[in-house]
Amino acid sequence: MRLVPPPRIDGAARPPGSKSLTNRALICAALADGPSTLRNASLSDDSRLLVGALARFGHHLRLQGSSIEVTPREPRAGADRETFYLGNAGTAVRFWIAFLCTQRGKFLVDGDARMRQRPVADLLDALTRLGARVKSVFGNGSLPVAVDADGMEGGRTTIRADVSSQFVSALLLAAPRCSNGLQLELEGAPTSEPYLEMTAKVMRGFGAAVERHGRGGFSVAPSGPYRGTQFEVEPDASGAAYLLSLAAVTGGRVRVDGLGTSSVQGDVRFADLLEQMGCRIERAPASLTAVGGPLRGIDVDMNDIPDTVQTLAVVSLFAKGPTRIRNVPNLRVKETDRIGALAKELSKLGARVEESPDGLTIHPPAEVSPARIAAYGDHRMVMSFAVAAARVPGIELEDPACVAKSFPGFFDLLEALGVSHQGSTLV
Repeated sequence: MRLVPPPRIDGAARPPGSKSLTNRALICAALADGPSTLRNASLSDDSRLLVGALARFGHHLRLQGSSIEVTPREPRAGADRETFYLGNAGTAVRFWIAFLCTQRGKFLVDGDARMRQRPVADLLDALTRLGARVKSVFGNGSLPVAVDADGMEGGRTTIRADVSSQFVSALLLAAPRCSNGLQLELEGAPTSEPYLEMTAKVMRGFGAAVERHGRGGFSVAPSGPYRGTQFEVEPDASGAAYLLSLAAVTGGRVRVDGLGTSSVQGDVRFADLLEQMGCRIERAPASLTAVGGPLRGIDVDMNDIPDTVQTLAVVSLFAKGPTRIRNVPNLRVKETDRIGALAKELSKLGARVEESPDGLTIHPPAEVSPARIAAYGDHRMVMSFAVAAARVPGIELEDPACVAKSFPGFFDLLEALGVSHQGSTLV
């Protein structure tokens, strides 16, 4: 696919519902004492995989427009070694393993080839200490994972927080159903810190009693089922980063509706980074507007907002001076090795890239050259490099359909902002 850069971008857009919020709310709704409705929910591939798993488990789910109605069922005995396949949906996999540990039955959780390479050992160890019977089938700390569930006692456990915030969130989401609740100690500095606060806020929205103890841990009371509720899902802040970046690289103006200073998502901080680079940012409680200007490189720790690293890296192609992105080592175990993939693809466009174990430094070219950009099966690679393709003619994006993992309708939204496409292979 190639994009057609417009003369100028000046418009407003609203991203779809947050995948991160939707997946957390789905688990809470499935563990609740009555029906819930998730409004403006994500209908991304990852969220649909979790919806499918819940439906197969026996919960009643109804999709109506952008709403998901969830009517839970009580814990039940599953079929012998019932298998749930969750593709490369890392968040859904981690949450689903912990969810199954609160149920009764024998289950198998599996994913695609890449998901079988991604780590879950720290989560399995923590669940075992809480009384769960769960193991990596091949003994390598990855999928497939077998769960022999008969409820979970809970209690006190520790977990490394510097590998994936999803491990911590998975334990927290399951905790109200543990007979002894949860006292969780975090080892190491938490990565993706705002996602932990997001998890706690969603849980509280469903009636759970969650307390944070500084950066060192959490406690969750053994309250039993969550409370069925009406839950409003914010637009996706990671998705908003691409739209704001269009203004940054083209000198245009883009307003993102539904997100602003009242957002619970940490990725709204991406607007601060664009401001540091030279954009003008207009903030309101429920909107963010970026107005492009001359860009300059920055040095930034992005551990709190790793899902926006690829986007900032692409914006840096159009800045004056180098941009250094650091403290994001967990990007090497995402849908792809995102640090290595970025270094290779940015180089194709003329940048000089210095790769490090936990990040990279990008020296922008005098002029960005068109090239064919590999997708690596990674939705965020495609959407990030689409920002460059909206400025530079001739950039070709492989596998554009993979954006459906988190942002179905991404290219339609770009078209509404004046960025049309050619040679689409979207299905």
